[in-house]
Amino acid sequence: MKIALAAATLREIEPAQQYLAERLYLKGHHQFSIVLTGVGLMQTTYTLAKTWMRDKPDIAIQAGVGGSFHPLYEPGRVVVVHEDLIGDLGVKEQDWLDLFDMGLADVDDFPWKDGLLANPHTDILKKAGIETVRGLSVNQVSTDVAMIRTLMRKFSPVVESMEGAAFHHFCLSEGIPFIQFR
Repeated sequence: MKIALAAATLREIEPAQQYLAERLYLKGHHQFSIVLTGVGLMQTTYTLAKTWMRDKPDIAIQAGVGGSFHPLYEPGRVVVVHEDLIGDLGVKEQDWLDLFDMGLADVDDFPWKDGLLANPHTDILKKAGIETVRGLSVNQVSTDVAMIRTLMRKFSPVVESMEGAAFHHFCLSEGIPFIQFR
C-alpha cells in the first residue's frame, strides 16, 4: 500500500517523519512518502497535483497545525476534520456570501456535497479513534473578532487551517481515500 503523508511545512510533521525513519521494520510491504505542500490553498493544490498525479497514493494523510474557533478546543488538542470548506471565497457585504450564495456554483457540484467537502471514508475516520469536527480553510489566519464571528455564524467551524479544503477537494476529485488531522 502506498501511504502518503502531506503537510504544509516540515515542522508540522517532523515528529512523524522521525518516527517512521526510526521504525523501518514496521513498514512491511507499505511504501510511505512525505509531501510538503507549502502554505495556503493554491500552493497545496499545485503541489498535490504535481506530486500525486505522477504517483497516486492508496491513502493520503494530512497533518498540520490548526487554529480553533471554539473555546473547548485548546491548543495542542488533536482532532480529525471530517468536512472542510473554504471561508474566504466569496464577498463580504452586510454578511458573508460564499460562491454558492452568489450562484457561482451549486452546493452539490462534485466534489461538494451540500456545500461541504465531506470525507466519505467513515471507516477510516472511525479507525483514527479521535473526535471529528468541521474545518474551515482560509488563506490568512483569522484574528479580526468581527470576521471570526461572521465565519462562525456562516460556517459553524471548530478548527481553521490554510490547506485542509484543498486537500479534501483534491482527494475527493481524484478518488483517493484520505484523513486530515489538526
